[in-house]
Amino acid sequence: MSRTSYDRYLTVFSPEGRLYQVEYAFKAISGSGHTAISVRGKDTAVVITQKKVPDKLLDSNTVSHLFSITPSIGCVMTGLLADARAQVARARAEAAEWRYKYGYEITPDALARRLANINQVYTQRAAMRPLGIAMILIGIDLELGPQIFKLDPAGYFVGFHATSAGQKQQEAMNFLEKKWKKFEGGAEDAAKAGKRLGRNEVIELAIESISTVLQTDFKVGEIEIGIVSDSPDEPEKTRGQWRVFSDSEVEEHLLAYGEKD
Repeated sequence: MSRTSYDRYLTVFSPEGRLYQVEYAFKAISGSGHTAISVRGKDTAVVITQKKVPDKLLDSNTVSHLFSITPSIGCVMTGLLADARAQVARARAEAAEWRYKYGYEITPDALARRLANINQVYTQRAAMRPLGIAMILIGIDLELGPQIFKLDPAGYFVGFHATSAGQKQQEAMNFLEKKWKKFEGGAEDAAKAGKRLGRNEVIELAIESISTVLQTDFKVGEIEIGIVSDSPDEPEKTRGQWRVFSDSEVEEHLLAYGEKD
């Protein structure tokens, strides 16, 4: 049997032990043309992604890769947007069921674990196909503080101090690793170094990362920023809550980053 014979079936391994359909789902993410980056600090987690409006007649307010799941958990989806909406709907259902069962909001790690388990089932049943998306989930854990988790189509999930997904994932990860090593103690203890980052520093690092990796000076309307923050700098009304920055807030932080350069 040739490779083409093995990649017709989701549930059949190739002689090298590969599942080609799952690998193709990863290619759908890197081929999406989008890059998303997430960074967390001592009291803040941020996601940032490109905002591409393919047609001038489209209402740009309806085009977004950022989604709210619970009041304190949000995500950025990279890959096929239709698949993304399906997974977000499932995530919201799982979070609502948890709230109904246990009487409190689901934690970011519990939600990530549940969605990863669902993704894994999609790789072993012939009647399903893996979703062509990577989800970066951020939220505030009452005990552990800001959290970032990344989920992939194979059902693997893991926590990060900073991460990326999409077309320029590897370049972004290399850039973030270099930045982290420059922080005080970053080479020895990434967690301790991250705890020194305040709200504005986290936002500026995310903007710097995506601007450097994509070699673009972004304008308002070309990027989206989502945030969950317990910082005193965060407006009291939205403290600890997931929200997406307005155009004026994005502009404010882009100007602050531009002046810093």
